[in-house]
Amino acid sequence: MPEATRVRWVLAAATSVALVASGCGSSGGGGSSSSDASKTFSYQSSEPQNPLQPANANEAGGGRIIQNLFKGLVDYDPTNATLRMQVADSIDTSDSQTFNVTLKSNWTFHDGTPVKSSNFVNAWNWAATTTNNQINSSWFSDIQGYKDVHPDSGAPTTTTMSGLTVTDDTHFTIKLTTKVSYFEYKLGYIAFSPLPDSFYNDPAAAGQNPIGNGPYQFVSWAHNSQVVTKSYPNYQGVDKPKNGGVVFKMYTTAEAAYADLQSNNLDVMDQVPPSALATYKNDLGDRAIDSPQGAIQNIGFPLYQPDWAGPEKAKVRQGLSMAIDRATITKTVLQGSRAPASAWVAEGVEGYKQGNCGNFCNFDPAQAKQLITEGGGVPGNKLTITYNADGGHKEWVDAVCNSIRQNTGVDCVGDPKVDFKTARAAITGHTVTGAFRTGWVQDYPLNANFLADVYRTGAASNDFGYSSPEFDKLATQADQADSIQASATGYQQAEAVLQQDMPAIPLWYYRTNSGYSTNVQNVVFDSFGNPAWTQVEVKG
Repeated sequence: MPEATRVRWVLAAATSVALVASGCGSSGGGGSSSSDASKTFSYQSSEPQNPLQPANANEAGGGRIIQNLFKGLVDYDPTNATLRMQVADSIDTSDSQTFNVTLKSNWTFHDGTPVKSSNFVNAWNWAATTTNNQINSSWFSDIQGYKDVHPDSGAPTTTTMSGLTVTDDTHFTIKLTTKVSYFEYKLGYIAFSPLPDSFYNDPAAAGQNPIGNGPYQFVSWAHNSQVVTKSYPNYQGVDKPKNGGVVFKMYTTAEAAYADLQSNNLDVMDQVPPSALATYKNDLGDRAIDSPQGAIQNIGFPLYQPDWAGPEKAKVRQGLSMAIDRATITKTVLQGSRAPASAWVAEGVEGYKQGNCGNFCNFDPAQAKQLITEGGGVPGNKLTITYNADGGHKEWVDAVCNSIRQNTGVDCVGDPKVDFKTARAAITGHTVTGAFRTGWVQDYPLNANFLADVYRTGAASNDFGYSSPEFDKLATQADQADSIQASATGYQQAEAVLQQDMPAIPLWYYRTNSGYSTNVQNVVFDSFGNPAWTQVEVKG
């Protein structure tokens, strides 16, 4: 997703982490002071793009809130990103195509109703059905019968997928069209959350006042200001909250959030702004966070626009990539907090292959000019890069544009949108005519998430309009491999196809550069770029 678990298009600037690598940075001096489990803490956020429906968020603003309000069959341990059971007691398969799910029997939604098999099956069917317009509907495309509820064109012939069968309140079966070796990992994504029966009475209203089954319960949403949650006392997950809730505070600039952090008016940051990268460790001392993150920063292109369509324009995009001096920008503007990218998968993620971008991620001004010329040039000899102004991106966008301008003669300027929601609306609404930033954080720790969920034809986060039969074929073959390791290798082959078309330019790998106030302790970040929410302690 663009940022979130997911999902996740990234809100602020951030590298990566392995399937089993630790995502923890500073320990936060946890345990040094007494804590009050009834107190809430605040977190830097952005206004969600869509209503708070689990299958309707593939960006950080909505995704991070939803992942705290809802809990699916599984999630990922924040210390090592390994899969762990949550609502599921077990998920069994002998062929990676049919999965038998057994639920724990004591889970409830925040309205007190039990979480049953039908709550998962009905939620997934509703989310997959075309007429419900859920942005993450393609996440269900592996399930048998998906094309019946979500045809390529025309109205659905039914509203239930044949691959989902309820046995009883605690047992259901998932049958896929073909085997997918890593399907259990996908089930940790927020789109696979259950929904209470009451949701379907008024889905729009439920998106404004959601009833979940996660560690935190929805309290209120003051749009463009904050979302307030409180801990749910009957939460049955393995990660019971050690605090009273999270307040997601919306900021228009990362600089404003950092100022609030320093004055203890904000407790935990998403990312410090580039302007603070050189000083934040001195400013915050042992409250500074510097930890791995499974994320990458890219620049994408609207291939659906005539000016960027056609095979010859791939050369223009390849040339623009070679005009960007990643090493200098990451060293100076980003203060060494990022590593230049040489692939479309984040460094350290299972299946990452260094250099899979080929020569096109190398800085070579002469070759850049030649490729741009061979491709017919940048439309109007001017490139705009759309980005969200609230995420601390201006500095690096300006630096990228300067590099392109100085090395190719192409006029390049940033196109700031007021906030993340506005930028994402322009991108998903296909109103962008130039390039746009597409930071991506892992939804599950495997290279397939950076590839199939972004570049496959019709994928939920394929904001480019990119379609490659060769990529799709190799991705499908990778899905059907006999093991997760074989799938990862197969996706490396699919990734290499992106060199030919360059729908997006890889820039650099993120790290979580963050910090927290003196009000909290035991703040650690996972490889998804999230704090271990339930483990944060508010000082008494």
